[in-house]
Amino acid sequence: MNIFRLAGDMTHLASVLVLLLKIHTIKSCAGISLKTQELYALVFATRYLDLFISYISLYNTLMKLIFLGSSFSIVWYIRRHKIVRRSYDKDQDTFRHYFLILPCLLLALIIHEKFTFREVMWTFSLYLEAVAILPQLVLLQRTRNIDNLTGQYVLLLGAYRSLYILNWIYRYFTQPHYVHWITWIAGLVQTLLYADFFYYYFQSWKNNSKLELPA
Repeated sequence: MNIFRLAGDMTHLASVLVLLLKIHTIKSCAGISLKTQELYALVFATRYLDLFISYISLYNTLMKLIFLGSSFSIVWYIRRHKIVRRSYDKDQDTFRHYFLILPCLLLALIIHEKFTFREVMWTFSLYLEAVAILPQLVLLQRTRNIDNLTGQYVLLLGAYRSLYILNWIYRYFTQPHYVHWITWIAGLVQTLLYADFFYYYFQSWKNNSKLELPA
């Protein structure tokens, strides 16, 4: 494992911890899109189908368990927790996220590396993860008032994928025959979706002003 992969994993983990900190400590999910969290839960559920049948390393297994457990617990908190769910703004979080699932599934059935159930589900998870942040970004544009923890959560998610791109570049030049076009293109699309958010985040940081996205 190279430093970019490790940094990407730790940044991804940090984004989850920031979100759980907000939900568990403040007892609020204001500014958080349930639609995005449901998509992430589906991403990890379809990506880690090999959890109990394929062992790579203790690190790999632990990361899978953490991302699976945290994604479903976040969805539970927003949907079921008697205090947290009161702060969920369902009137603003109206992105029709179900419309993202079918196109990603169809694309995975058409474009994949190997036509097996697990491979198609893995590819589906890549395509879905690339666009899963859309409901969250739309919600932030609608509400405009973004608190620090929510802003840090989205920033860390974007940083995680950016670091993974550096990991792929590093592995391309250091490992023979390392070519994974599907993973690379999906990751690039995902990173580009964060570009607008990155711009306004760093503008607010530079000007020491509150983060707001244009409507």
